[in-house]
Amino acid sequence: MTTRPLSLRLLLLGLLLLFGLLQIRLWFSDDGWGELFRLQHGVAEQQTQNRQLTERNARLEAEVNDLKQGEMALEERARSDLGMVREDESFFLLVTQPEVSTRKD
Repeated sequence: MTTRPLSLRLLLLGLLLLFGLLQIRLWFSDDGWGELFRLQHGVAEQQTQNRQLTERNARLEAEVNDLKQGEMALEERARSDLGMVREDESFFLLVTQPEVSTRKD
């Protein structure tokens, strides 16, 4: 069995120490694996939010197209949101009395 020269041992020891320091930084520092996992989670949340906003934008675009092209959609919007009625229509509003509690606390 041959012994390694001292310089080779020191080089090997130095490389092992450097590897250990890099591993410590990778696992325990603020910009290591923890940051990677946090960023991946943030990206997934942002992608979910982007999908929801894309769907909402598609619905709004369809509604805008309906309002631009169709008189029925415009009339429906005026009736539901603004409470408008045609000249030849009668509007009846039925109001019910709120229930009065007879129970005494």
